[in-house]
Amino acid sequence: MSAEKRQKSSGNGVPDGMTASVLNVNGEAYPVVFPTHHTLLEVLREECNLTGTKHGCELGECGACAVLVDGQPVLSCLQITTDVIGKSIETVEGLQVDNDLHPLQEAFADLGAAQCGYCTPGILMVAEALLQQDAEPDDDQITEALSGNICRCTGYKRIIEAVKWAAAKKRGDDWRPADELFSGHEIPQ
Repeated sequence: MSAEKRQKSSGNGVPDGMTASVLNVNGEAYPVVFPTHHTLLEVLREECNLTGTKHGCELGECGACAVLVDGQPVLSCLQITTDVIGKSIETVEGLQVDNDLHPLQEAFADLGAAQCGYCTPGILMVAEALLQQDAEPDDDQITEALSGNICRCTGYKRIIEAVKWAAAKKRGDDWRPADELFSGHEIPQ
């Protein structure tokens, strides 16, 4: 008999070294069974099939894996899943409601703030946490909030403007970024 088939069980039908639980993700219950040492990133992607949370550096340096746990940004590549059982987890998949994009998603798409898009889910989640705390953040607050998120494609200007635009949309304001960000500057004659 192979070692895999001889795994011991703790009496509850779950092999030793495994955890069986239910995670509250985006307001839904996800029954999961996972190796106890697995990170939240691994469980979200492999057990819950929520692949919007990106697998980046696995060192907590890039921010691509950011999710919200009880409303606070967390780097899911560093978070052991057993520590978040019973807490509310929000991923990028939870931003969109039915066919309606979240204001952050709309602003990023309309302004071209996402280029390759790999970093975008983590940035969106950190920005959402900021907007939940401050309905009208300034450039410095946005820059500070996003300081743990690395984007290799942009210069961050459009990202900052998209967060400000989303904040304005959420408040019901008519503010929008400068036209030059949408179409570029006019070519001098």
